[in-house]
Amino acid sequence: MAFAPMGPEASFFEVLDRHRASLLAALRRGGGEPAGGGTRLASSSEVLGSIESVIQDVITSVARNEAPAFTIDNRSSWENIKFEDSVGLQMASHCTTRKIKSDSLKSVKKFALILKILSMIYKLVQSNTYATKRDIYYTDSQLFGNQTVVDNIINDISCMLKMPRISLHILSTSKGLIAGNLRYLEEDGTRVHCTCGSTAVAVPSNIQGIRNLITDAKFLLIVEKDATFQRLLDDSFCNRMSPCIMVTGKGVPDLNTRLLVKKLWDTFHIPVFALVDADPHGDLSLDYLKQLS
Repeated sequence: MAFAPMGPEASFFEVLDRHRASLLAALRRGGGEPAGGGTRLASSSEVLGSIESVIQDVITSVARNEAPAFTIDNRSSWENIKFEDSVGLQMASHCTTRKIKSDSLKSVKKFALILKILSMIYKLVQSNTYATKRDIYYTDSQLFGNQTVVDNIINDISCMLKMPRISLHILSTSKGLIAGNLRYLEEDGTRVHCTCGSTAVAVPSNIQGIRNLITDAKFLLIVEKDATFQRLLDDSFCNRMSPCIMVTGKGVPDLNTRLLVKKLWDTFHIPVFALVDADPHGDLSLDYLKQLS
């Protein structure tokens, strides 16, 4: 939405206030949007019950002298994928599936690795603790071989159980940074104060777990390149334009940084701007803005 000062003496923040008012009016006309919308998170008991059901099927197959197998949604077919505004890309409700068989030389190792990671997820949910995909890989790096194997299996398990990864207590590693007028509590009670100084705070790994967000920021600036973000920090951009918030995903944004931008928009509905380069094909910082659409 384009906007401009309503007179020669109109200040930048006056323009921002008018722009925010127009955004809120547009939201009201459209019936608003649910705060923090998206996929409902499964409870711990639901996750544990689903895993127990899968293992029970394996035990039943063995008891019948049958080779157990996992039935998993086929994520390689675009026909099985749909787009929802509040979530983004996700599997369709009715899609083709594939079998991971325990009696096939091509899939027996993957079958075993799925069982291993299911066991790890079960313990995480039981103990109410979290781990990153990288943490899981390093529990037995020789067994898994490489990080991609772990990532693919976790995605397959998420599809098999029909539950988002955060419900499985598995987090992505964050690489993004945030600075400016923002305070919040992390899930473990740690108080985080994002300052306007020359340093930034790492984006937390569990965005769903942060709470008590407080800000008086007038706008959120997304900076594509980390070098540009650091230059703005060194030039005291946050202090000069205070109150504001600055975020970077250091190039291609990771999931947690995009989720943080979405959470800030859902919570505060402040104008969001993006500072990117001039390459419309290579610029993936617009992934942030897709979270707001």
